[in-house]
Amino acid sequence: MKKTLLIVAFLCCIITNSKAQVVGVDVGDIAPEIDLPNTKGEKIALSSLRGSLVLVDFWASWCGPCIKEQPLLLKLNNTYPEKLSIYGVSMDTKKPLWTAAIAKGKLPWINVSDLKYWQSPAVADYRLQSVPLNFLIDKNGIILAKNIHGKALEDKIKSVLAP
Repeated sequence: MKKTLLIVAFLCCIITNSKAQVVGVDVGDIAPEIDLPNTKGEKIALSSLRGSLVLVDFWASWCGPCIKEQPLLLKLNNTYPEKLSIYGVSMDTKKPLWTAAIAKGKLPWINVSDLKYWQSPAVADYRLQSVPLNFLIDKNGIILAKNIHGKALEDKIKSVLAP
């Protein structure tokens, strides 16, 4: 009887301690899919960038901290052009404001939006409460870091891409 109880207890420990890969927004989770149109109306799926390091950047043209961070994102984009993809998700509701901000900032990376602001499925999937918010995702779609900015973001990308 004791042997059976020990075996059952051991199996319970194994089952509760094993962490299955789940879709979610915590570090270690598989990043939820985003499939939104770019400025030309063409849908671009986040999963289409698998195979490279991806920074998903939630931003808006009216967000001062978002705009302030764009020079760093440009620097990272230019430093790691073959190793890092940036997938910008705009929370703008007016296409002219969104496209003007992209042009003004000279943002060369993928920018998508459904122009639905907080009603976008991506908002719910990523539990977005404010911008800026970002997620660093590895080549397999696993979240490595979230909501890191400035030097911390730069250092994290450099460490992930170090040989």
